[in-house]
Amino acid sequence: MTMDRQRPAESYLPLRPVEFHVLLSLAAGERHGYGMLQDAESRGERIDVGTLYRALARMVDQLLIAPAGNDPSDERRNNYRITPLGLEVARAEAARMAALTRAARAGGLLGAIAT
Repeated sequence: MTMDRQRPAESYLPLRPVEFHVLLSLAAGERHGYGMLQDAESRGERIDVGTLYRALARMVDQLLIAPAGNDPSDERRNNYRITPLGLEVARAEAARMAALTRAARAGGLLGAIAT
């Protein structure tokens, strides 16, 4: 079931953490699933392989990401790319999380950022 493109980016929010990590990874360029797992791990997030591949299928269906063909270095790996809608949704989610972080700081849950 493909989602309607007329749906505003904010209606996808909040994203599941795995979905945000996928979009964050793909914002830097095409990647295959294992590359996305490594990217997330470099940010301190462990993602289960099954969870990742279910998220990828869901996100392709929602037009947030698209298959980009096989990895030239390994034909068994499928690359994905972020779509314009996916980039818009990722930016909206980042803004939502930034607002929550500001609120947590103002509420005394987080210290001030050192400059």
